[in-house]
Amino acid sequence: MLFCDTSTLAKYYVPEKESAAVRTRLDAEDRVMMSELARAELMGVFHRRLREQKWARNEFQAAVRQFNKDDLGGYWSWAPLDGVIAGQAAQTYISLPADVFLRTADCLQLVTAIHHNFSEIHTHDAHQIKAAAALGLKPVTLA
Repeated sequence: MLFCDTSTLAKYYVPEKESAAVRTRLDAEDRVMMSELARAELMGVFHRRLREQKWARNEFQAAVRQFNKDDLGGYWSWAPLDGVIAGQAAQTYISLPADVFLRTADCLQLVTAIHHNFSEIHTHDAHQIKAAAALGLKPVTLA
């Protein structure tokens, strides 16, 4: 089982140069866990492609349908985004070195991985990659 963030999940559905490697790696797993935050973030990624006219409405709807089918089929495992995670994320900033750039959503992703005892996070987000090491997580980027 592995833990991945939204930047990796998005590459599963959005055709980008890393998509083939992401699909191969995730398809090889028995379970792929993500924060529930990734559900909303993924829809944001899909909508951005629609808004920026990189996808037509039918492509957007097809991606949403495929994600929903995979989700209902149990392909993805979801770690709850609850008060414990939010509290741990808030505490993270108290001891975070001043030179580490960590956005709130990225912090929630990283803390969720830590909370569920993962030592790695599969991510393609440049800021999250840098912040992961500061929190003791190994970032894994598939190419």
